[in-house]
Amino acid sequence: MAVRILVLSASVGAGHQRAAQAVELALRQLDPGAAVKNLDVLELTNAAFRRVYGRAYLDLVNRAPHVLGYFYDLLDRPRSPRKKSDRLRLLVEKLNLRKFLEFLKSEPWDVIINTHFLPAEIIASLRRKKALATPQFTVTTDFETHRLWVNEPCDHYFTATGEGAAYLEHWGVPAERISITGIPIHPVFSEPKERAECQRRQGLEGGRPILLQLAGGFGVGPVERILQQVLAIDTPLEVVVVCGRNDKLREKLKGQSAPPRHRLHLFGFTDQIDELMAAADVVLTKPGGLTTSEALARGAAMAVVNPIPGQESRNSDFLLENGAAVKINNIGTLAYKLGGLLKDPGRLAQLKENARRLGRPQAAFEVARKALQ
Repeated sequence: MAVRILVLSASVGAGHQRAAQAVELALRQLDPGAAVKNLDVLELTNAAFRRVYGRAYLDLVNRAPHVLGYFYDLLDRPRSPRKKSDRLRLLVEKLNLRKFLEFLKSEPWDVIINTHFLPAEIIASLRRKKALATPQFTVTTDFETHRLWVNEPCDHYFTATGEGAAYLEHWGVPAERISITGIPIHPVFSEPKERAECQRRQGLEGGRPILLQLAGGFGVGPVERILQQVLAIDTPLEVVVVCGRNDKLREKLKGQSAPPRHRLHLFGFTDQIDELMAAADVVLTKPGGLTTSEALARGAAMAVVNPIPGQESRNSDFLLENGAAVKINNIGTLAYKLGGLLKDPGRLAQLKENARRLGRPQAAFEVARKALQ
């Protein structure tokens, strides 16, 4: 009988779903006969809860990121079954996710893999009440962990770094139930790619440093201001801007005139990020866990800008501590800081080497193998 594996995520930003997709694809590659279902739990709720839990996150990212940082730190504190805020949050989640609860009980699964803490918390609650017996795994999606990821009982945790594992142990998770795998990224990043061939396929000329500016899947943030600073850099560059699904942004940037010393390419949504990263010398991005893990796997130097207080600022710390990135604290100094890096080939080469050392392109397969056991 084929093994049945349920992969659960939540559409809060794009990273959790991308990690779920990576695990799903790895499972299908390792065991084509396995019955694998990948589900966004927010599809099984009402529109109001989906809006508050999912869309509100993006609203805060754009308008009040400091508020996200406040709640990130506030929730990273010890929990207790008697703590009213934890009990109330779990009650609200269960009331709004009744369809998900019904789904869990409607089909048998051999193991459940979570790439977001929302389903993990609900499943742990059901198991404590003996209402569900299915083993569950939890896969964290940033370089550090957080108290919300710890939901017992959980049979195994997968974390990105040794520091992330140490923090899980701090919250009482036994070391033997933790694997340090990196963050699951699409299996295509585990395939070697020839840089020159990637440049050709993506319509890039090469012959000068290639800077890849990312705006996330939704094309959010001060993308135009950042691009203006990039185009002010003295070193001749080939600049690639990926606008995601934001067609208005791409049309707006078409009016941006690049100085003759630069070449400018504007992309909309693309599934070729792995090739663009393989072609790039520097990836200019917000430090989300998935995007930075992809850049590490491709050995690209990173310049991180506008980290969201909380998980992204901690991701930034990890990259800086390990010499894989520079950080742009103010957009107004971006041309100065990146320009200096591009004029220092030795430092740029060291950033790339450190990125390759940190890259974990097999993370999704490590999670999949454990699940298939």
